Amino acid sequence: METINGQLNRKLRMALVGGGQGSFIGRVHSIAACLDNRAELVAGALSSNPEKAKASAPAYDIKPDRAYGSIEELVEQESSLPEDQRVDFISIATPNHTHFSIAKTAVEAGFNVVCDKPMTFDLAQAEELKALVESSGVVFAVSHNYTGYPLVRMAREMILNDELGEIQAIRSNYIQGWLRSRLEEEDQKQAAWRTDPAKSGAAGAFGDIATHAYNLGRYMTGLLPEEISCNLKIFAPGRQLDDYGHATIRFQNGALGTVTASQISHGRENDLFIEIDGTKGALAWRQEEPNQMVIRRNGQPHSVYTRDPNAPYMNESGAAACRLPSGHPEAFFEAFANIYRSAFDAMVQRISGQSFEAKDTIYPNVYDGVEGMFFIQQSVASSDENGAWLPFQCESARR
Repeated sequence: METINGQLNRKLRMALVGGGQGSFIGRVHSIAACLDNRAELVAGALSSNPEKAKASAPAYDIKPDRAYGSIEELVEQESSLPEDQRVDFISIATPNHTHFSIAKTAVEAGFNVVCDKPMTFDLAQAEELKALVESSGVVFAVSHNYTGYPLVRMAREMILNDELGEIQAIRSNYIQGWLRSRLEEEDQKQAAWRTDPAKSGAAGAFGDIATHAYNLGRYMTGLLPEEISCNLKIFAPGRQLDDYGHATIRFQNGALGTVTASQISHGRENDLFIEIDGTKGALAWRQEEPNQMVIRRNGQPHSVYTRDPNAPYMNESGAAACRLPSGHPEAFFEAFANIYRSAFDAMVQRISGQSFEAKDTIYPNVYDGVEGMFFIQQSVASSDENGAWLPFQCESARR
């Protein structure tokens, strides 16, 4: 018996695709997945270069016989192992253009998946992947990791419980400055693929970071989009993809939203910040100061909520996302780990033969991935039409 009273009596076994030498996000995935001691990294295809893949394995304590040279080899070999040895899930930490083929191979073989965003290269791939996930019954999570911060989850529960009233405006921004110069011409790995249309997709900054900003507003409010108008711009001469952009979104309830993304703003690092206005109050949260959230109500003192799992004002969703007492900062790794922890609960349910929620989940899922690709597609299309208002009703959107 692998499960007792719905609890798994072992660690989930993880395989990592990507994350080889020079990678940033692969290491984040491995640390986050194992942070709560519910999973262990036992296999990987760490690079598209088989030699580099195998050479990278010792840094992750992956044994040579489970250091594979490709996703195909990984899936074939792991599928041939007994059920009590093969991996339970595959994490994808590779450039955008490879996500679909890797995820498709994993899903068709029946493996659960945690995939970086944006989920695929284009919307057609996203829709196909959604259909595969639905038919296979696997757990599929997308690493919009900012949804894992305790105060983000607290804000979400507050909004859904009508504590801010009817939501009327969302201002979500992600501002960076690292691509002010043409780093892609200096053989900088991260810049090279993110600014290459063949690897990044139809958008640059909007595909890379505006997707996070848009997803954060959707996650916190639950509002469904209706139309979008967007203007994208390339400010670095010679660059092929946008490095700045601004979108306005009309939501079905009448609210307005804005999403601004920049990778050319001097001195800015990973400044994702959001403000939400409701009829009863407004809130503001900043990723670079993630353990504070400001609530404002006219005629009352501004309230600064801090991340404190034991405080009476902390709701269930916020407290459940905390690991440390107040005053001990929790940040990026812990938020990322919360995506994994929530997905693990669903994986355990699947292993034990139980049904599990696949659409309206606490973690971002394949439906969020489809909506993210629709956001990119319609943003680029609108910008190509000089900011024309285009339909933005995604049939796959979570409620």
